[in-house]
Amino acid sequence: MKKSQDTRRTSRRGFLGAGVAALAAPVLAAPAPEPGAPVAAQAPPAAATGIDVPTLRAAQTVAGVGQTDEALGKATSMVTRYRSHIETLRGVEVPTDLEPAFSFNPRPTRLVPAESKTTARVPPRASRPSVKPATPTASVDIAFAPVSHLRAWLDSGEFSSEQLVKLSLDRLQRHDAALSCVVTLADERSLAEAKRADAARRTGGPRSPLHGIPYGAKDLFDSAGIRTLWGARPYRNRPVPATDATAIERLAAAGACLAAKLSTGELAIGDAWSGEPQFQDGRPLSGTGEDIKGRKTKNPWDPTTGASGSSAGPAAAVAAGLVPFALATETGGSIVSPASTCGVVGLRPTYGRVSRHGVMTLRWTLDKAGVIARSVEDCGAVLQAIHGPDGRDGSVTGTPFAWAPAGDRGARRLRLGVVESELFELPSTADDKEHAAFALTRPVFESAVEVYRKLGFDIVPVALPPLPATALYAVHNAEAGAMFDDITRSGAIDELEGQGPTDRSSQLRASRFIPAVDYIRAQRVRTLMIAAMEQLFDRIDVFLAPPSSDSVSMTNLTGHPALVLPAGFVKSETGVETPQNIMLTGRLDDEATLLDAGLAFERETPWHTKRPPLFAE
Repeated sequence: MKKSQDTRRTSRRGFLGAGVAALAAPVLAAPAPEPGAPVAAQAPPAAATGIDVPTLRAAQTVAGVGQTDEALGKATSMVTRYRSHIETLRGVEVPTDLEPAFSFNPRPTRLVPAESKTTARVPPRASRPSVKPATPTASVDIAFAPVSHLRAWLDSGEFSSEQLVKLSLDRLQRHDAALSCVVTLADERSLAEAKRADAARRTGGPRSPLHGIPYGAKDLFDSAGIRTLWGARPYRNRPVPATDATAIERLAAAGACLAAKLSTGELAIGDAWSGEPQFQDGRPLSGTGEDIKGRKTKNPWDPTTGASGSSAGPAAAVAAGLVPFALATETGGSIVSPASTCGVVGLRPTYGRVSRHGVMTLRWTLDKAGVIARSVEDCGAVLQAIHGPDGRDGSVTGTPFAWAPAGDRGARRLRLGVVESELFELPSTADDKEHAAFALTRPVFESAVEVYRKLGFDIVPVALPPLPATALYAVHNAEAGAMFDDITRSGAIDELEGQGPTDRSSQLRASRFIPAVDYIRAQRVRTLMIAAMEQLFDRIDVFLAPPSSDSVSMTNLTGHPALVLPAGFVKSETGVETPQNIMLTGRLDDEATLLDAGLAFERETPWHTKRPPLFAE
């Protein structure tokens, strides 16, 4: 019997359904079960109850952990949540021949043959803008210009790279008090790199699209001679790195100039961090020169609110015209969320596209390095510079990437999937506040779909795989627990700013109680999700969803690339006009098509050119 459209649709908060096996079957057909084996998962037990301090005290003796009762008390609510997610995953049928979604490489990455260790590459020569930008008449026009315009002005001699870097350094220093986005101002390094870029330009010869352009980097990326503190007090005395992260090394090879290390939420969560901003030479940028707790990076459109997500510093700095672009990272939404909150473009590449060597690890099987910028073209230029194997990060593939905004590729007919259940529906459990917010944002998505319809894209209604992304993602906190086990066991975790029930400290404490068996089961459910997502992309080229939906968690788990784009404005609770973004998700390793789709939208809309009024001077 044919199901109704309402029945076919999947709620943003819906999890399991009868369609799970059907989705995965064509890709992963399981053999007949062995004699005596169950043919389906058993029903999960009742919701977890009775998890209290005495229970955790008894449990940790088995693991040989000695957290205090106070620390265990902080972890109880998170352990209860993890237990609930684990029970959800135990209800997912997993074929007996299904492998987990991770691989093991026994070859030490440092022993990769020397010929594959290509860490210094110069991207192809940049193409000129199709229309030469008008000569800038004010420094603010330079500050908010995309990289393509800056490059044209540099090449025509309107100003030098040194002058451009000095403008960026001035704005970073001048506006940080309002935004709290600067950790270390790399004044010495950036000026030296700018002088080298100017000298190279005078000699002629090929140059990359990023030659002489200043940028910022999230304070998770190591930079030679400049502190990298991960936004957290337990690491305030971390040794100063002697070498650059691969992404920064490659940007240096492309001629870009590192102007600042930008704030990250502590240990890559949220927009709150600890530390005192300073110049590269150790002088305080502002304040007292002492380590200060409780900083929060602000949204340039509404500084009474936070910038959201752990790449808050990069997003705020780009949105306020402090740097043209910034390196960022994402594990579960840390590019998508702050870029959307601050109304700029964010590109999360395919998992394994960009080396994470020299970047703080949060979750080995989820972390991705990407970029936040002012335009789609800028994101493509940065990805061109930083992608590819380096012989240091064994997760990186050698899949080629080449993209140029010129030509008619962006105008070709593409199939745009529209996740209707996320764009145009609310779950029945939504409260009045959610309904009010949805009423404001829905017109933005309707308008975006209409733009693509007029461009000639095929609009295809789609539904995401009905698998428990939220539950699965939570179990992956076991990886974070392993990464930061030292501060958990030593008690240094008590120095973290956030000590609430959902903060990183509670996640790390609770991760000790995630069973290894259930973590591996989560990886196997992840394989089902990857298979189902592959089937989805048999029907479409990209799909459209909100940047605050279940699709963010799901596509982080499956490793798919995503692009967020400014798409309009709505009035916030404080009465301020704030930006709204859309999110496009593409096939694995197909950032070129994703960028084509994003550029097509960007060329038809003005939203990426808007400037926050408080910083438009």
